Amino acid sequence: MAPLVEKFVLDGQQAKLTQAALETLAVIAYRQPISRARVSAIRGVNVEAVMKTLVTRGLVEECGIEHETGAILYRTTHYFLERIGLNRVEDLPALAPFLPNIDGLDEVIASLTE
Repeated sequence: MAPLVEKFVLDGQQAKLTQAALETLAVIAYRQPISRARVSAIRGVNVEAVMKTLVTRGLVEECGIEHETGAILYRTTHYFLERIGLNRVEDLPALAPFLPNIDGLDEVIASLTE
């Protein structure tokens, strides 16, 4: 029965992520540790269901509590790094070349989550 069980488990893990899941995962990867509310503010949509999917697939995990709000913080997992072929989060490519003007971005995001 081992081959059947292996196929069942692997088929579930190889399903492609939706665009929403990929966008949410990118926000978490580049801004971690980050709360679900902050991810929602950045994306402009509710990410509750997407976060559950990412946690279930082992790509994202809880990593603490935000002291100011008491919100759960999330980060990517070692499995995420393994799947994208990196050894550590610091090896993610820089975003700056793809953004027109990121000066003051943290202030804008903070004002959205307040």
